[in-house]
Amino acid sequence: MYSFHHQANSLTETSNSYFKLTPLALTISLVLLSGCAGDRQDQTAVSVEPDQSQRQAQAAQPAGSHQSADKAAEVQPALPVIAKPQPRLERKRELREQSYNQQAIAQPRLEAESLQASPQQALAQSLPQAMPRATMGKIATTDALHSPPVPLPIVAPYPIEADSEQYAEFRDNPIKSTAVDPLSTFGVDVDTASYSLTRQSLNSGVLPRPESVRTEEWLNYFDYDYPRPESQQQPFSVTTELARAPWDQDRMLLSIGLQGYEVDKADLPPLNLTYLIDVSGSMHAPNKLPLAVNALKMLTRQLRPQDRVAITVYAGAAGLVLEPTDGTDKTKIIAALDRLRAGGSTAGGAGIRLAYNTAKQHHTDGAISRVILVSDGDFNVGTRNTDELKRLIEKERESDVSLSVMTLGRGNIRDELMNTLAETGNGTAAYIDSAIEAKKHLVDGMSGTLMTIAKDVKAQIEFNPAVVSEYRLLGYETRHLEHHEFNDDRKDAGDIGAGHRVTALYELITHDSPARLNPQRRYRQASTQSPTTGGNDTETLYSNELAYLKLRYKLPGQSRSTLISQPIYRDQLKAVGTESDNLRWSAAVAGAAQYARGVESMQDWSFQQSQQLARQALGEDHYGYRAEFVRLLGLASDLDQPLRADLR
Repeated sequence: MYSFHHQANSLTETSNSYFKLTPLALTISLVLLSGCAGDRQDQTAVSVEPDQSQRQAQAAQPAGSHQSADKAAEVQPALPVIAKPQPRLERKRELREQSYNQQAIAQPRLEAESLQASPQQALAQSLPQAMPRATMGKIATTDALHSPPVPLPIVAPYPIEADSEQYAEFRDNPIKSTAVDPLSTFGVDVDTASYSLTRQSLNSGVLPRPESVRTEEWLNYFDYDYPRPESQQQPFSVTTELARAPWDQDRMLLSIGLQGYEVDKADLPPLNLTYLIDVSGSMHAPNKLPLAVNALKMLTRQLRPQDRVAITVYAGAAGLVLEPTDGTDKTKIIAALDRLRAGGSTAGGAGIRLAYNTAKQHHTDGAISRVILVSDGDFNVGTRNTDELKRLIEKERESDVSLSVMTLGRGNIRDELMNTLAETGNGTAAYIDSAIEAKKHLVDGMSGTLMTIAKDVKAQIEFNPAVVSEYRLLGYETRHLEHHEFNDDRKDAGDIGAGHRVTALYELITHDSPARLNPQRRYRQASTQSPTTGGNDTETLYSNELAYLKLRYKLPGQSRSTLISQPIYRDQLKAVGTESDNLRWSAAVAGAAQYARGVESMQDWSFQQSQQLARQALGEDHYGYRAEFVRLLGLASDLDQPLRADLR
């Protein structure tokens, strides 16, 4: 570990050979000047020293091979308009956007030869040297490169590149009145890409862009100690908990947690995997294709004799690199991965078609057939419209082949496209920012990533208008469903993989709360009155019920859903200080995510308060992800101090 002073000197020494000013170095300067570092010894020692291979690679690059940081600062990604923010919130978002762009580092330029090469030449350069020309077909126009694979740097954080990143635009869930709409309906989500993106930004000294934050993906990144289901026939358990909201004691937090049935890697059905790898010119950076190759090697080493892998790639055109190969021949699979090179444009649609066709040709009954798309998100030739790609995948998913997406690098991310592909393909969307994250997703979480235990999982909560005045769902905006779609088995929704955990939080305001927003009504509707007593029989019967939870799911291979339901009682409310670690941790994570998004009702909260709450709920942190989050909150708090000062 190094001190901030040591880090600043180290980064200054290396800046002339690679970049003018790193985001982390600029951040350190801001922290030291503002005197806001605070008493966080555990957060002010972040290892950023590049390894020897990085220094050699940086020194060998020509001086003109990178864009300047000044040019990067000219790129101003537009933020979506979310509701109608107050002046203070609008100013805060403006400051965050300026901070992000001022600290951006220019993306290295591609070599002129790569940019000018034809799609066939670029793809041929990316294919293994040993592949027969008969397999390459018309695209085999040149010999493959002979250079050894570029070593993957693991320790130093990667820079934020000057970007044209696009994120899905959505409005934050509003506070709703139960008198107007007592129902809340959404599809579950087990994706985690938004949290990994935020971590990469913070490790590079940049606050996350508000539009990149999805609260549910922060929540579901972490493990929770929910009860394990005993049978795969009811594939997940359901846990609810009620407590006071840490940011407002006059409000309640309702936690709904699902725990998927766990399947050991050794017990998975046979795997029929197709790696679909983007080898276009934009994938040349160390945190793109080299990291993708390392990640897929990790997965390959987990394969069993009954498993098979094929490798397809796409640049200006699509090609088959490796015919389906048994899991026993790991050396052959890894050798094919090692010989991949980046160059050319990006024909993602053609690659998806080829990968699906390859997977379908070798699908067998009972096997898990899945395409794993690995890309930086840039589809710039051929079929690239989101709706067109969605229709393509909707058609292909009927063949029992699913699609998962792994995004790498920064600068080209099309968030709305990658999430749509994964959601439509009945798969997961992940952002891989390091070898550690690759191991979490493909090795430790291999069963959940590859095996679906419940399809089209939907949740619908009906709040009791006699008890709850208002409610708000934290996150899941992009998973919203119309109320009638809950019972419609034709409507697609999220899937749960083996061992996956899903957490959803509601903020509630009861009628007797000082935080109540709805005015007290003088008159009741006549239809609610009992003809004999004048009272409301329904209110009396369910007076202790806070809400009624319903869930629908389909087992793999089934077309009709199963319904499970249970009431949630108001006397379940936990006294302050008696909440479970599950609820306190999820509250800390959701609070930080909502604050990072700029939700107006959370602007009196802070990263530091989430950090204090999270420290009390670390629980059994087997892999250290919770401790890492605590450290990241400390860094985010320091980065946020100049913004808070400018708002005063």
